[in-house]
Amino acid sequence: MSAPSQAAPARSAGYGRVFAVPEFRAVFAAHVLSMLGVIVSEVALSVLVYDRTGSPLLSALTFALGFLPYAVGGTLLAPLADRFPARRVLVTCDLVCAAGVAVMAAPGTGIGVLLALRCCLAVVSPVFAGTRMATLADVLGDGDPFVLGRSLLRIVAQSALLVGYGLGGLLLTAVTPRHALLVTVGTFLASAALLRLGTRHRPARRPDRTDARPGLRPLLAHPRIRLLLLLFWVPAAFSVVPEALAAPYADALGSDSAGLGLLMCALPVGTVAGELFAGARLRPAARERVALPLLCLGLLPYLGYALHPGPAVSLLLLLVSGAGSAYTLGLDQWFVRAVPPELRGRAMTLLSAGLMTVQGVGMALAGVAAQAVGVRAAVAGAGALGTLCCCGLALAARGGGEGTGRRPKPETELTGI
Repeated sequence: MSAPSQAAPARSAGYGRVFAVPEFRAVFAAHVLSMLGVIVSEVALSVLVYDRTGSPLLSALTFALGFLPYAVGGTLLAPLADRFPARRVLVTCDLVCAAGVAVMAAPGTGIGVLLALRCCLAVVSPVFAGTRMATLADVLGDGDPFVLGRSLLRIVAQSALLVGYGLGGLLLTAVTPRHALLVTVGTFLASAALLRLGTRHRPARRPDRTDARPGLRPLLAHPRIRLLLLLFWVPAAFSVVPEALAAPYADALGSDSAGLGLLMCALPVGTVAGELFAGARLRPAARERVALPLLCLGLLPYLGYALHPGPAVSLLLLLVSGAGSAYTLGLDQWFVRAVPPELRGRAMTLLSAGLMTVQGVGMALAGVAAQAVGVRAAVAGAGALGTLCCCGLALAARGGGEGTGRRPKPETELTGI
């Protein structure tokens, strides 16, 4: 795979150079529309289910169903990202989501059908996300421009958490939940049109369906790729604990709903700030050098919860921890370097599905831990245990050559194919 001629050079020139690539602008705009569609549909569907049933449990379940099927979609459907042309996969996923939401918005749709369709959208999501990430390497090349492009998509996702639910709630003051779902249909269709018209056709990365080692085995058979996946997944499982316990923690602090909102926003704000600084101010080599130290330090601020901090200090701890997630820019470069081009679609799909799954599991375990030992102890414990796990992974990564300045083995040695 060779980068297109319009791709940005490998030397970092900040985010502006990435936006100079026309195809990336189309992918970026489609990502913004997809995120808006997902968030508005989540809010509208939750309200619709509650209006129909009066059940808080079923309303909350509509959010949980956004996490649980990711593992199914990522495991069973990941090979599709490599066996069909990327643009076709992306457009098809958007159209499937638009059709599913359209059925949700239809009058008379039963609760069971609504929840089943929510699951279907969640199954499709990792395939879409993984294929889009793999497409970035085709559009921008597999060097620093890819890292910056992926960083921008993450920043959009984090920013959507800050403003999206508020906008969704505001929309529902003007229209009914079903009409809000129709807005979501429009965003998915617009995303499909942008991807169809704004990106060029590329052949499938691995069209041969008679692969002797189908599915995820070509990825999971290699220690380096398994380790890199763990470097993404393990910190994410622990980092969501304060978010999962924000409501009871705000109650313990005596904070009102505004205080709860600030606690929910602190981590995403820190994450966006950290990524923007690393992407705009650090060169590619510097990002790789700081990746493992940031990985080891990112969860340490959670230990401060054991000291019973007030609201201001709690917000500062979360902001600092969020900023530490800039380590992902270095990991992105190692990951795209390690995975063979013909397997990137399924690799990115697996990565995306795993991230969502471990965050869902982490949130559930956070609730169990808080029930047993209290909120502050649960967050501090997540910081301690998570730091130990991250340090162990960092030592393994240094032993394998990542973060030491050594070049990885040639792809032919890594792939075994």
